[in-house]
Amino acid sequence: MFRPRFTITPQITSDLMKIEALKEKVKGLPITPKVIKTLRETARLQSVHYSTQIEGNRLTQKEVDEVVRGKTFARRKRDEGEIKGYYAALEWLEQNIGNPLTEDTIKLLHALVCGNGRTRLKPSAYRDAQNVIRDSDAGSIVYMPPEAKDVPILMREFVHWLTTNSTDLPCPIAGAIAHYQFATIHPYFDGNGRTARLLTTLVLHRGGFDLKGLYSLEEYYARDLGAYYKAISIGRHHNYYFGREKADITPWIGYFVNGMLDSFESVAHRAGEAAEIGQKDKSALLRNLTPRERKVLTLFEAQAVITANDVAALFGFSGRSARLLCTSFVNSGFLVVNNPAPKTRSYRLTDEYETLL
Repeated sequence: MFRPRFTITPQITSDLMKIEALKEKVKGLPITPKVIKTLRETARLQSVHYSTQIEGNRLTQKEVDEVVRGKTFARRKRDEGEIKGYYAALEWLEQNIGNPLTEDTIKLLHALVCGNGRTRLKPSAYRDAQNVIRDSDAGSIVYMPPEAKDVPILMREFVHWLTTNSTDLPCPIAGAIAHYQFATIHPYFDGNGRTARLLTTLVLHRGGFDLKGLYSLEEYYARDLGAYYKAISIGRHHNYYFGREKADITPWIGYFVNGMLDSFESVAHRAGEAAEIGQKDKSALLRNLTPRERKVLTLFEAQAVITANDVAALFGFSGRSARLLCTSFVNSGFLVVNNPAPKTRSYRLTDEYETLL
């Protein structure tokens, strides 16, 4: 049975408390949906760039952005495939946060990572032979993971722990252990590091530490690869059975939690700046709105057009009263008619007030 060994040190506790405070701070910032969408896409592209860079991908951040938009680069097909695969896996992950976390979930993440951007894929089967990690310069063995025959058992125990026992731990610690244990089992010949980082993201997002999707832990890892590899390479021997199987992973958890704190501080700073700019830009327009118009504005945070029924539900009005109110909003220049058909009439914000969002 999988039982990770670690100690929650005073430093880890301090970092966890700061992370929680930053999470609440960002949650309360008045950032518009459009700004959030922009910041989220930036964080996603950074995650793609840095996670694949860790594995040796040669494309720059600018080139990664261009590949995602459809551009190709001569003699960089492998690099392009890694970019498209990681981006597709991130998109799938964000759309399936609420689904049960199973072995098939992880197998599908791996299939997407290695799928060159294809999305209609079967979950990947675990490796059926031994593999080793070698030093790229010296060629010596750096790590020898468990034998293929043990992988299904280890993964089954790991996922069982992840969906049961891990819920008693602070989510950042569960994320750290998920990353470490998947990389330690190394269930595939290729794509283990990228899948480990995606699995970590999935665990954190499921636990409420998504921070609106605005951060990239991968950037923290890539900033100092030596520190990343040193932190995760725990054990006195390169063989799984003689070093990693029962290692104390406190140093890795400390490194990981500190990385989350670093990333959250960066997001809080950028999000705070965006909120300040947004507040300055929209303060005059907001003063022109009536209290009812301000309340209706919240409907447009989730949808581009509204109906009188939406307004009726918002205020608890009758259908007739809501229709009359919408007409008054049109007359005041707050709304314009989007669809004039009587039975399906809808409204959108005027261009002036659209800028608020």
